[in-house]
Amino acid sequence: MTMKTPRGCIFGCSGPELTAWERAFFSDVDPWGFILFTRNANSPDQLRKLTADLRATVGRDAPVFIDQEGGRVARLVRPHWREWLPPLYQVRGLDTETATTALTLRYRLIAAELRNVGIDANCAPLLDLLTPFTHDVIRNRCLSDDPETVSALGRAVADGLLAGGVLPVMKHIPGHGRARQDSHEELPVVDAGFDRLAASDFVPFASLSDLPIAMTAHVLYPAIDPDACATLSPTAIEMIRDRIGFDGLLMTDDLSMKALSPRLAENARQALSSGCDILLHCNGDRNEMRAISGVVPRLSGPALGRANRAIGFRGRPEYFEPERAERAFDRLVAGA
Repeated sequence: MTMKTPRGCIFGCSGPELTAWERAFFSDVDPWGFILFTRNANSPDQLRKLTADLRATVGRDAPVFIDQEGGRVARLVRPHWREWLPPLYQVRGLDTETATTALTLRYRLIAAELRNVGIDANCAPLLDLLTPFTHDVIRNRCLSDDPETVSALGRAVADGLLAGGVLPVMKHIPGHGRARQDSHEELPVVDAGFDRLAASDFVPFASLSDLPIAMTAHVLYPAIDPDACATLSPTAIEMIRDRIGFDGLLMTDDLSMKALSPRLAENARQALSSGCDILLHCNGDRNEMRAISGVVPRLSGPALGRANRAIGFRGRPEYFEPERAERAFDRLVAGA
């Protein structure tokens, strides 16, 4: 019997264990992957069971995502998981070589914690450029205000995750750093001209365009498309593919964010028709998930090829001694 391909979506769930409705829904819809949040994580043993149960609903080794940047955005928290400073504070003042070594170790340690509980995809590195306008929701999550430094440190983040068998997701393409608003609450508008964006904000994404997955920005760039934010803009997606050069799997940011209209099904259709490969929905709301699942097709064509290539990056973790790595990391950042 030929196995069906999964649908082009990633869904969250409501709590630390699956409800009967979620089991049935995921089994029927067959999403490509899942995403977890603090509400889903009580302990390592509980989380291992949850990730196994999620995969069991679709009958395959589906990717399980999380936002574990460390610092402001960390879904796995004390007492069971290590607490991190924001990366900007952790390596500020270090030379680039020391900072890249430290971040590689940091994200190798994070990858080990994730793989230990069945999570194999992390929404990092954040490649948004720090600017005088950067909103607080992004500010201390940035790696630098210099595009080349962001590129180097972002590569270190990705390398650490990949060495630990975890898929990195670069975000928020083509750049959220100039946004003065929080896209969780409203639609940001970035008025910078195209040449300025290309010479700065786009640079880290172009430098890391070989990575397997990128997440779009719910940001309106009038210089690219005056009518639609990047997630919903064919012009912006074409620019991401052709100008930035990213040919990997393109997933949306969370479709339930208030930067987008509340018309979830319409937004889902528009994101797919604009060129996004995978729809992300995070909050576990059953009515919203039903609305999205009603319009998202099974993966096919280039989107299926990109999804399969992305999974191919999910290798076995390299040999690793966590205690030794922690000591080395602490020594490196002692002077930051």
